[in-house]
Amino acid sequence: MNKIKFDLNDRTAVITGGAQGFGLDIAKRFLDSGAKVIIWDIDPKLINEVSKEINNPNLSLSIVDISDYKAVETAVINILKNSKIDILINNAGITGPTMPLWEYDIEMWNKIIKINLSGTFNCCRAIVPSMIKNNYGRIVNVASVAGKDGNANASAYSSGKAGAIGLTKSLGKELADKNIAVNAVTPAGAKTRILDQMSKEHVQRMLSKVPRGRFLEVHEFTSLVCWLSSEENTFSTAAVFDISGGRSTY
Repeated sequence: MNKIKFDLNDRTAVITGGAQGFGLDIAKRFLDSGAKVIIWDIDPKLINEVSKEINNPNLSLSIVDISDYKAVETAVINILKNSKIDILINNAGITGPTMPLWEYDIEMWNKIIKINLSGTFNCCRAIVPSMIKNNYGRIVNVASVAGKDGNANASAYSSGKAGAIGLTKSLGKELADKNIAVNAVTPAGAKTRILDQMSKEHVQRMLSKVPRGRFLEVHEFTSLVCWLSSEENTFSTAAVFDISGGRSTY
C-alpha cells in the first residue's frame, strides 16, 4: 500500500506513549515525512527496543511520566533549550480493568484518570505557551469512541477519554485566534497491545458494535493524525474526528 507523504519538514513533534502501538506508527510516519520526533514513554524496555529498531538521527527518546507535571515541565524545558515544539500528539493512555463501576478499584480509577486526562492536560499546559510564542502548533489528543458512547464496565476509561474530548474543545477555542489547531480523534478498537489489557468478552463486545465488522488498522489511524498534524489542516480546530468504522454516528 502506497502511503501519502505529508510535508513535516522543519517540524518537531512530541509523541507521548510513542514506544508502541499508535504512537510508534505515528513516529515512523512523521520521520518519513521529514519531522524531528521526540518520543516520551514510561517503559524503559520499550524505549530500548525502539532505539535499536529505528536508526534515525531525527529521533530521540526519553522516559517521561506524563502524570507527573514536574517531569513533563522539565522535559519541555530541556527540549526548548535547543529546539521548538510544533506538534504534540497526546497518545499515552491505559484502559485499566473491566468491571462494574460499583466494584471499581478506587486507586485504579484515579490512576486511569491521572494518565488519560490529567496527563493530556499536563502536556498541553507545559507546551502550549511555546506554541503561542511561535504562533504555530498542531495538537492531536487521542481519545476514544468510549469517550463519546461510553463502554459498559469501563467507566474510568470512558470518563478519562470523555474528559480529553472536553479539554480539546475548550483549548481549541482558547487558541482559535492563533495558528494553533487542537483536535481529538476517537478510534474504535484497533489491533494494538492495548487489547491485551481487556477481557476477551469485552474485546468481542467492542467488535460487535463496529458496522465495518473489523478492528481499525493502525496505518489508517496514523493517516488521519498526520493530516491533522500538518499545515494542510488550516481551519479545523476544537473538533472531534471519528474513526470508528461507523460505530459512532455523531
